[in-house]
Amino acid sequence: MSANYINIIGIAVALLLAGWILWIEIRLKKFFKGKRAQDLEEVLISLRDDLKKLNINQEETKKYLETVERRLKNSIQNVNTIRFNPFEDAGSNQSFAIAFLNEHGDGVVISSLYSREGVRIYAKPIKNCQSEYTLTEEEKEAIKKPES
Repeated sequence: MSANYINIIGIAVALLLAGWILWIEIRLKKFFKGKRAQDLEEVLISLRDDLKKLNINQEETKKYLETVERRLKNSIQNVNTIRFNPFEDAGSNQSFAIAFLNEHGDGVVISSLYSREGVRIYAKPIKNCQSEYTLTEEEKEAIKKPES
């Protein structure tokens, strides 16, 4: 009798395993429906190649952005104009001081003094918001960094 139980258990396990294999086979057929193993290999190779191209493109973009960032720091980012009247007894605010500065406070300040006799224009180089030449109060105000 114990041999019968063993046979019944063996048959039940075999049927269970056969059902499980059939279920896996059905799932694999759904997964590979209309595809061959060679097609899947080609898809994987294509994905790998695309990933390589994406990594190369990412590196190129990173280098380009570093170049743009470097150039941007040296471009004029601060333009400030101060109009004033240098002569208290005559005229109006026809004179001006205008500063053109980059991110580091380097650039130039240009001043124009207007009078009835003529116009005088001065340009002074600026390095780190300072100049080796004496600056007027209006020029100092023009080169002040704006409050962020």
